[in-house]
Amino acid sequence: MKSVLVVDDENAIRGILTIMLSGRFKIITARDGREALEKFRVFRPDFVIMDLMMPVVNGVEAIKEIRKIDSQVVIVALTAYAEQRKEELMDAGANEVLGKPFRRKELVEILQKYI
Repeated sequence: MKSVLVVDDENAIRGILTIMLSGRFKIITARDGREALEKFRVFRPDFVIMDLMMPVVNGVEAIKEIRKIDSQVVIVALTAYAEQRKEELMDAGANEVLGKPFRRKELVEILQKYI
């Protein structure tokens, strides 16, 4: 089973994403970019779903650091500002940018493209 690292500082969002993806993927969660980097190094997930606005280490910096560790992992950036930040996120190393709010179907279709 493929694994997904879900990174968001809001418990509710992590919970929703976990519910959306459970059964299809093994879920690993992190509360911020620093915890994401720690868990990424340990678990080496197949996918990362990364929020942008987080304390400690923000999503853009975490994406850049994860890319240094693994150039092949699929990273989906989540943000309410998808259109405004898409170029920056793709330059940082995101494979996809998904705007909030989003539907489960959108997220699953994005991940399925890379399986």
